Amino acid sequence: MTPSARGLARADREAGAPGVRDAARTARRGETVLVSSLASDSHTWNLVFLQLLIEEHGYDVVNLGPCVPDDLLIRECLERPPAMLVLSSVNGHGYQDGLRLIGKLRAEDRLTTLPTVIGGKLGITGGEDGGHAAELIAAGFDSVFEDGAQEISAFRRFIERAPRRELS
Repeated sequence: MTPSARGLARADREAGAPGVRDAARTARRGETVLVSSLASDSHTWNLVFLQLLIEEHGYDVVNLGPCVPDDLLIRECLERPPAMLVLSSVNGHGYQDGLRLIGKLRAEDRLTTLPTVIGGKLGITGGEDGGHAAELIAAGFDSVFEDGAQEISAFRRFIERAPRRELS
């Protein structure tokens, strides 16, 4: 099973869980997705692409931009609870930065169920073996989309089927 398929399988399981609704069947008007790079990543083109793609699916998007420190990203999630957090890496440090961030994010009581995904170039060696994805999912990400054209289709399917966040 590919890393993306594992993430989709997790979304499928959660969609059937009590209290979780299938986002594909509900209007997204007014729901906001936060898009961000990680603290060490200064690239912006990927964030603009993701913002446009997510907006095409009916979400409002707040694009936090490049080089976002972990604490600022967590504060933004707490102050304006999003429907989903989408993280993108181009510099090859997504795995390291992602592991550090997801631990801090999931340590916040109000963010334990926030749908959170990461994608892009997760390692510096290229052609990752999928081990990074499994570790990132085990650490708390809902799905991982490694660098590649097929991953855009997988990401589209994910945001169409993503579980809605229950507001507390």
